[in-house]
Amino acid sequence: MRVAIQGFEGCFHQIAAQGYFGKNIEIECCASFPELVKKTKQQQVADAGVMAIENSIAGSILPNYSLLKNSGLNVIGEVYLQIKQHLMVLPGQKLEDIREVHSHYMALLQCSDFLEKYPNMKLVETEDTALSAKHVQQKKLKSTAAIAGKLAAEIYGLEIIAPNIHTIKNNYTRFLVITPNKVELEEDANKASVYFQTTHERGSLAKVLTQVAAAGINLSKLQSFPMPTKEWNYYFHADFEFDDLQHFQSAVNKIESLTEHLKVLGIYKKGNTH
Repeated sequence: MRVAIQGFEGCFHQIAAQGYFGKNIEIECCASFPELVKKTKQQQVADAGVMAIENSIAGSILPNYSLLKNSGLNVIGEVYLQIKQHLMVLPGQKLEDIREVHSHYMALLQCSDFLEKYPNMKLVETEDTALSAKHVQQKKLKSTAAIAGKLAAEIYGLEIIAPNIHTIKNNYTRFLVITPNKVELEEDANKASVYFQTTHERGSLAKVLTQVAAAGINLSKLQSFPMPTKEWNYYFHADFEFDDLQHFQSAVNKIESLTEHLKVLGIYKKGNTH
């Protein structure tokens, strides 16, 4: 199984991919999300892709919703990953030896409370957490630490000298599992991602949401996007949670007549948030 991810070996995307498919997978590292989508569509390159879509603190990764909508790929699952950041160094280095800390700007921000205790440490922004760990190992950087996940420390042989230094402990990133192939629906499928476009009539969105509520379906996500070709018209990405697949399919049939366009991006089993 070969899975396309955004980032470098040891990154959080790889941890999420292993969480869904198991550790016995090969990864195809991609420098950007558009590259991830492109390689996932090329079946000779990757069998599936794992793509971050939202974070419990930072919110939605808006460009990725548009990428997904235009990709023609199917959503077959999701992974919720608790983001745990660790300070790691070459073996033998101590906290008092550290003069520079390298990581992605978001990771540095997530660990700001810890880093403020060490004003003599210079913070250096990089393009990826795992890449920072790799550079410390490859370049044998003494007096330099990286902030990254546990997998990066394992892969690059670094020692974690300060674990779990992130300020907010319940920080989760949600990843979608995408594939070019239609897959057989699991019997316990209880979540769906849907794209729809409403008419420009007053109350058109409210009518859709009323039908969703009447069907006993939980709307766990609703994200609006302006349509570039139509002024003040919007399309929506919605995540629906349900107990009965037939209830969901019945609701889709009802709301389809209330929309100008509707597409089910995928029906899958809800990810574990614990």
